[in-house]
Amino acid sequence: MTEFNGRIGRTLSDSEPHFFEPPHPGEGAPNVVIVLLDDTGFAQLGCYGSDIDTRNVDALAAGGLQFTNFHVTPLCSPTRAALLTGRSQHAVGLRGVSNWRTGFPHQLGHVSNSAATIAEVLHAEGYATFCTGKWHLASTQEISAAGPFDQWPLGRGFDRFYGFLDGETDQFHPELVLDNTVVDPPKSPEDGYHLSEDLVTRLLQMINDSKGVRPDRPFFAYLPFGATHAPHQAPREYLEKYRGRYDEGWDVVRQRWYERQLESGVIPDHAVLAPRNPGVEAWDDLSGNQQRLACRLQEAFAAFLDHTDDQIGRLVEGLRAMGELDNTILVLLADNGASQEGGPTGVMHEMKYFNGIVESPDEAVQRIDEIGGPHSHTNYPWGWAQCGNSPFRWYKQNTHEGGVHVPMVMHWPDGLGTGQAGTKRSQFVNVSDIAPTVYELLGITAPESYRGIEQMPITGHSFKSVLYDSEAPATNTLQYFENSGSRALIAERDGRWWKAVTKHNPGDDFDSEPWELYDLAVDPSECTNLANVEPLKLAELVDLWWEEAERHGVLPLDDRTLELFTVHLSDHSPHRLDRRYAYRPPMSPIAAGSSPGLGGRAADITAHISTAPGDEGVLWATGTENSGVSIFVQNGRLVVDYNSFDDHTIVESSVEVPSGDCTLGVHMERDSRTTGWVEVSIDGKACGRASIRSYMRMVSSVGSSIGYDHGSAVSGRYRAPFAFTGTLHEVVIQLPQRRAQGFDATSATDEVVARARSQMSRQ
Repeated sequence: MTEFNGRIGRTLSDSEPHFFEPPHPGEGAPNVVIVLLDDTGFAQLGCYGSDIDTRNVDALAAGGLQFTNFHVTPLCSPTRAALLTGRSQHAVGLRGVSNWRTGFPHQLGHVSNSAATIAEVLHAEGYATFCTGKWHLASTQEISAAGPFDQWPLGRGFDRFYGFLDGETDQFHPELVLDNTVVDPPKSPEDGYHLSEDLVTRLLQMINDSKGVRPDRPFFAYLPFGATHAPHQAPREYLEKYRGRYDEGWDVVRQRWYERQLESGVIPDHAVLAPRNPGVEAWDDLSGNQQRLACRLQEAFAAFLDHTDDQIGRLVEGLRAMGELDNTILVLLADNGASQEGGPTGVMHEMKYFNGIVESPDEAVQRIDEIGGPHSHTNYPWGWAQCGNSPFRWYKQNTHEGGVHVPMVMHWPDGLGTGQAGTKRSQFVNVSDIAPTVYELLGITAPESYRGIEQMPITGHSFKSVLYDSEAPATNTLQYFENSGSRALIAERDGRWWKAVTKHNPGDDFDSEPWELYDLAVDPSECTNLANVEPLKLAELVDLWWEEAERHGVLPLDDRTLELFTVHLSDHSPHRLDRRYAYRPPMSPIAAGSSPGLGGRAADITAHISTAPGDEGVLWATGTENSGVSIFVQNGRLVVDYNSFDDHTIVESSVEVPSGDCTLGVHMERDSRTTGWVEVSIDGKACGRASIRSYMRMVSSVGSSIGYDHGSAVSGRYRAPFAFTGTLHEVVIQLPQRRAQGFDATSATDEVVARARSQMSRQ
């Protein structure tokens, strides 16, 4: 409660008013903008070596500072946690993606309330705060319209939010939230919609809304794009721009990008191009269809990044037009290296990977013209991912340089001065160092207590001194890394920059697996392992890693990943112990983490309706046009479309849905490791059955909707949303604890994990 410092007498004449003045950062305080790219490797921006057209980011680098030794965590949520708090990702509760909660402090599924975000800190100082884009810092069981909302952006310091809360979304049919409300996209792909454009339009509107009324008040804007995370999707004209660009293949292109890196100075002259990662074949050894598919997938990525760069350009021009660009601290970075999640050949639909479905290039090229558009959900192969991480080894998820060494650009003409424009900084900097640097530039001290909660100390290191002196020593000289058991430590000792690193394979013994040792000053691409040459130095660094792990809350080491994509059953969660879900329209779409998990299990779905002749529409649907399940009434019949990656199993009732009140039922069940069946009933009487050729273990990353089909249409038999025109009283979904024939949820998850680990081990 604000203290009243006036005087209250019996009447106004003997009283003195007091007007509370809200905090204000002071005249001339700079704005702060952070732009975050997703799964963008060190080499993929034009100014870092690639031939992808990123002229807007390149212009920011030319007008500001370009960091060439910037490091992050190997995964998206942990990087976001460290970026926004200035602390260790483990310490604040996000060792992995927010989809998981493990019961340990280092994996809460959200940022600890003991670690105020930069939005919370700046808001308390009088800044307006806005976020548009990907959040991925709240437990996925808590991102539906039911909340709770305390870990959503508005609960963590932002005045306004527009974007999506999960780890990825379809760029043409996104699952969107405005502030704390689930909303639909403003238009369709047919009308020219793309999420990245929408995010920048909304952010500029938020800034203009604020500056138009309160021009004195600076703003903090956080723009975490969904790009360039899969699915790689871009408008048609951008896809056409890159046709044929990569026909030479990843070996030739990677060499060319590496040479451009040497020429531009983003890597030192002595840097060596790392050999192909295990599992990446020589381009000339690939079949014709493998090459065709890989080229088209890389073209889609390039188009996606190019389109994103143009949206960054729109933001920059918007700031310039309102006279705010020069006094804006603008930081642009990537959250981790290029993704390995497309596997050795790339995928037309990444959910196939999680279902253990191997689609051959010969099969995939039959739909090659869909790549990058609204009807695809693609990711590129390992070869192009390593090209994007040039000159380094490995990828996102790994603690080698390919996973953690990424681009970072800083632009602030009024603060940095013209003399610094276009210069590079080779000092080691970590993502947790950004927040304390911003605080020091603004003259702000992070609070020791926030909203009555004692705060963890800031553990990042301000690099303000580096901004004004290219020869200044690095301020961060000791940094640990960890992801799912893979570990690393970078330490400066007597002028040499050592890195100890181990690539953990799930299930291997943490104590006996081998560590590697590199001198990054002379070997930045980790090509010469010095473990046998400097065993004492390696032992020193490994011991130091364990000390840092204790200090930052990294323990216990935990190599579970896909196993953790299972629901936590509790009567105080979206997933009750009895596995019963009851929904009554009208309802907002339900996020995947809060929806019933149909993958790999039996389900009984019952809809209670009242209908008249001619009524039709969707009763319940989950997923997208690429994979999902839809239950609807059409032409007087009850219909189920089980869409397993465009392999549609459709069953239609043999009798008509009666007028008046009735109960419609659907039963689905697995009968083998890969197949199943679906049966429909009306008022308890079975009236249609069909076999399912491919029973999905994981259906979709998109959740469910009641009374209509939101997003892209699961079934080709209607146009979304195809809302039900009768009265839908209730939809009840009952999932058993165990499925028939002994195929329980655990075994299904184990199968997915085993297949995924098998693929990863082929690296």
